[in-house]
Amino acid sequence: METWRLLDTGAKTAVENIALDSALLQARSRELSPDTLHFLRYDPPAALIGYFQSAGQELRQDYCRSREIDVQRRITGGGALYFDSTHLGWELIGQKGRFGLRQDEVTRKICEAVAAGLRLLGINAAFRARNDIEVGGRKISGTGGVFEGDAFLFQGTLLVDLDVETMIKSLRIPTEKLSARGLSSIRERVTSLKDELGELPPLEEIKDAIRRGFEQVLGVQFKPGGLTDAEVAMQADFVKEYSQAGWIDMIRDPEDEHQVLRSVLRTDGGLIRVAASVDTRRALLKQCLISGDFFVSPERLVFDLEAALKNVPLAGAGTAIEEFFRGRDRSMLSVTPADFNRAVQLALDKTSLSDYGIDLSDANSVFTVNGDFGHVVEECSLLLLPYCAKPVDCEYRETDGCAMCGECSVGEAYELAAAAGIDVISIHNYEHLKETLVSSGLKGTRAYVGCCCEAFFVKHQATFVEAGLPAILLDISEDTCYRLGAEDKAYRGEFENQTGLRLDLLEKVLRLVKGVAQGA
Repeated sequence: METWRLLDTGAKTAVENIALDSALLQARSRELSPDTLHFLRYDPPAALIGYFQSAGQELRQDYCRSREIDVQRRITGGGALYFDSTHLGWELIGQKGRFGLRQDEVTRKICEAVAAGLRLLGINAAFRARNDIEVGGRKISGTGGVFEGDAFLFQGTLLVDLDVETMIKSLRIPTEKLSARGLSSIRERVTSLKDELGELPPLEEIKDAIRRGFEQVLGVQFKPGGLTDAEVAMQADFVKEYSQAGWIDMIRDPEDEHQVLRSVLRTDGGLIRVAASVDTRRALLKQCLISGDFFVSPERLVFDLEAALKNVPLAGAGTAIEEFFRGRDRSMLSVTPADFNRAVQLALDKTSLSDYGIDLSDANSVFTVNGDFGHVVEECSLLLLPYCAKPVDCEYRETDGCAMCGECSVGEAYELAAAAGIDVISIHNYEHLKETLVSSGLKGTRAYVGCCCEAFFVKHQATFVEAGLPAILLDISEDTCYRLGAEDKAYRGEFENQTGLRLDLLEKVLRLVKGVAQGA
């Protein structure tokens, strides 16, 4: 039976752990170290962004600094995560030929091994595509990987215990204020060994179970060992590199916010965010930053794509993306070239909003679905409004209609709709939204304008798209259910706070609708 190294480096700082990841991967790719199962922990706690993410966008850095939480960039893709000393990190470093050449094959095989180990502890764990290990539908370990030549490093974070409050304050999870319901909402999505077993198992027992799971699934055995001289030297070099601000701030938003157009696209392979810095006078894409929660190998591919999109004519961005991917191996992409193209184009399409009197500073509060902005304006006959913009004690809070009493922004929205000659429906829960989209289409509605927060749009993008109706969706202001961690309550129509509509932006859009109607 083949023997692999079992490496346990204990608790280290974030920069030491990330530097060691690079050292282990580099050494294995150069055949300077053996195939390895590595256990690690973080002390002090750390907030870690994925390789393709922006720290400013994904983390609450002021909070992290105030709590002495290390901030670091991983060498693997995926989303941001919080890692404290109660969490156990596990990593497998080896040759990818053993598992197959496709990323999904590597992911499934390794996750199934960890799930087998957790089952030895009495937990009914299983692999969940794309890259999670779950227990009863709740995530207990997120994973991610990176390739270097023929070598790979695949890692996961096992939630032994869970400090939900610190986690949601460190990461930009859309929860600004904490409440018992907000914490409960997070716990509905994740779990820990302590939650599942009712107590904290000894750490060595957990490690032993995971080791046995790998042995069962991979058909190998492990022998304890230490770092090689080459790995120690490489780690020291990477510590110097990753201690620099340039590493953590490697991905940053363009400084000129007034010329930055953003898009968010949820795909089967992950979430793609685009920040496109544009020169509208010259119709030029100056810079395009691509980030999000997805997996790509080699890791530099995204940065090469960004370079290919630098100073490209706006009309030629799609062609540039197609040319970039022509002839490239796409087997290590969790998202497709078409996904990248669509995400970039959604951002660039917002340049046309200035033709309709929409300032670029407002463009990122406008989302279009199933058609362009002008088409929706021409065909619009309906306005959809969220119930959460009505006062909590309003008699119309949980039903359609409005007394137009002047106590909230909804009344003014009704007046704007009446002036534009279109109907209004107040949406009072998620199921009502789906029913309304279907029934409106059956009644002959050809396009509509709606108001919702960006987080709701991102989460339910597929619902809007699948309805088939062209739409303009406008972001709302103030405290939303997502910022307050109460999205589950809002789903049922039970959100107890009041939000506000962007009436200035809604008025601009409905004036355009009115102008079309009067012109007709």
